[in-house]
Amino acid sequence: MFDLTTEILLLLLAAAFVAGFIDSIAGGGGLITVPALLLAGVPPVTALATNKVQGLFGAGMAAVTYARAGHVNLRRQIKPALISFLAAVLGAVSVNAMPTDLIRWILPVLLVAIALFFALKPGLDDLDRHQRLSPALFSLTFVPVIGFYDGLLGPGTGAFFMLAFVTMAGQGILKATAHTKLLNFASNVGGLAGFVIVVSPLWALGLAMGAAQIAGAYLGSSLAARIGAKLIKPLLVIASTAMALKLITDLL
Repeated sequence: MFDLTTEILLLLLAAAFVAGFIDSIAGGGGLITVPALLLAGVPPVTALATNKVQGLFGAGMAAVTYARAGHVNLRRQIKPALISFLAAVLGAVSVNAMPTDLIRWILPVLLVAIALFFALKPGLDDLDRHQRLSPALFSLTFVPVIGFYDGLLGPGTGAFFMLAFVTMAGQGILKATAHTKLLNFASNVGGLAGFVIVVSPLWALGLAMGAAQIAGAYLGSSLAARIGAKLIKPLLVIASTAMALKLITDLL
């Protein structure tokens, strides 16, 4: 039985604040909050569902903060966000029918590749580059695939969206980060909707951690909006590498 003491609650709120800060810049906040929930004694499936509750607040605050700073037009992202949401719902309800064990073995390789790309690729900054896909085609291809993955498993979703926006949509680092957040918010909501079908999250705890996420995400996205690629790139490399190591550790 999960016993939420004051000390555990304060530690979970601190974890959510740090996760919100990191996730708003580079993704990977779940690396902090999911282990924290598990260490606190929350059952694994309930921990994943509760993590979706608190995580959507951080992504939502980051999206609003980047929009206020002029780095993204949220109205133009409504249709892609809806696609991301629906794909995540489908991913969440398909979890028992998909080869998730195989995907977990492939994920660390992909995350290391993303870390190496952003660490070693010359010239990656906040300037936009050649657009390989139109916004419509991008929304019909990469958005549903990544949204489905977020509903299915989740780790690295922000990094995958970032890579797609930089390589396929031709966006600079800061703009790509800003455009990632609403789609990640939508996939979080979709994943939560799928989880609710099979398990009830700890709503009160998720909402409390969500408030801490909002504070951390506001601070992180505000800093990123001012500093740009000089802050985002190293944190993205660190977060992707940490996620890969965590996944490898879990597998072994």
